[in-house]
Amino acid sequence: MPGHEAQEAAGRRRFWRIAGAGAAFQGGSAAVDSATVVASLTHMLTGSALAVGYASAVLRLGWLLPQLPVGYLAERARRRMPFYVFGAFGRAAAAGAIALLLWRGADWPQVDWPPEPLAAGFLALWTVYSCISGVVAVPYNDIVGRAIPSSRRSRMLAWRFFGGGLLAIAAAGALRLALEVMPPLQAYAFMFALGSALMFLSSALFVSAGEPPSSPGRRPAARNAGTGDFLREGLVTFRKNRAFRLFLIFHWLGSATLMALPFYIVAARESGIGLAGVGTLLAAQTAGALVSNPLWGRIGDGMGKLPLLWCVTFLRLLAPALMLALLAAGAGIFGFAALYLVIGAMMNGVTISYLSFLMEISPDDRRPAYSAWFNTFAAPAALSPLLGAILASLIATPAVFAAAVTAAFAQFAVLKQLDRLAREAEP
Repeated sequence: MPGHEAQEAAGRRRFWRIAGAGAAFQGGSAAVDSATVVASLTHMLTGSALAVGYASAVLRLGWLLPQLPVGYLAERARRRMPFYVFGAFGRAAAAGAIALLLWRGADWPQVDWPPEPLAAGFLALWTVYSCISGVVAVPYNDIVGRAIPSSRRSRMLAWRFFGGGLLAIAAAGALRLALEVMPPLQAYAFMFALGSALMFLSSALFVSAGEPPSSPGRRPAARNAGTGDFLREGLVTFRKNRAFRLFLIFHWLGSATLMALPFYIVAARESGIGLAGVGTLLAAQTAGALVSNPLWGRIGDGMGKLPLLWCVTFLRLLAPALMLALLAAGAGIFGFAALYLVIGAMMNGVTISYLSFLMEISPDDRRPAYSAWFNTFAAPAALSPLLGAILASLIATPAVFAAAVTAAFAQFAVLKQLDRLAREAEP
């Protein structure tokens, strides 16, 4: 059947272009990684734990806050790709602007260090980058949900992160080399320029994959509702849809475990790891992400989305517990590199499991709305790194990791309820 074969070929092309776009973005994102590159740069520019916490929190908050207006508008639009184009090309341009700022700022006289205007300008542009990035989530989830069948989504995400992991390892090598041969600010400027270039490539690949037709089952009444009705419908969904509600609680607790993320590099630097060691730790993180991808894809598509959540939650517990052990033992670079292997595997698993499970519990004709509601209700949890910064400032950095361990144990309790709900729904 020639028509069927043409459809299959088109589906394969779309699969690989979407996976390739994700891989290019993953490489670009690694070049400006918030847990290593941005955290160490912010700490260098400001010396403030609160600034480090802000840089991490605003990335998550900026990702989540646009979800409600974008979801409301996207559900009423015929096509969702224009929203993606604005967000994806916009964040690439913002990363390029940061690169230019840091390159120009490399001439700042060392006697006036720390450079407060430069630090403020960087954090302002980073905020812009974060907020524009948030526009991408709703159209991406919807387009991928329509373009890739459920049985292949975890595999596509795993391929995305596998290819992205290769690019991220190259980015980590570039960072270490740049920090060795360039002044620090020029090295960081180079990384943001690299990240910007890869993000532009990612955007072009995703747009070239095209957007499948919208589901004919979309609800006219929902499209005609006002913003207040749209938000109220989300609150009703939260009350009545137990899977949605439990997964949101699970995500809130997950954000609490990730409050520690920007402080791993701070603790490593306080333990004597040099600036060039940041490149080594980024390489270890990307290697952990790379080797774990086939496992996450196999678990998600073969065993199910809930077993994937169980495995990832175990790593959420392991990472801060391992950090506490390393600090107590006075470990060196090899111990921290092992920790960053775990962090890399954990972060890829977090992303794959989150996207897979959210797509799984979202009705096909309401996916933009579910994505918007979920991310809007999850937005306040993005402030958790600021709580981590307060703990680090008032008590000590290890207190952040102890709080993350506690939150991970609470996640296991919520997962048990999700498991029970899934068994009750089985025929």
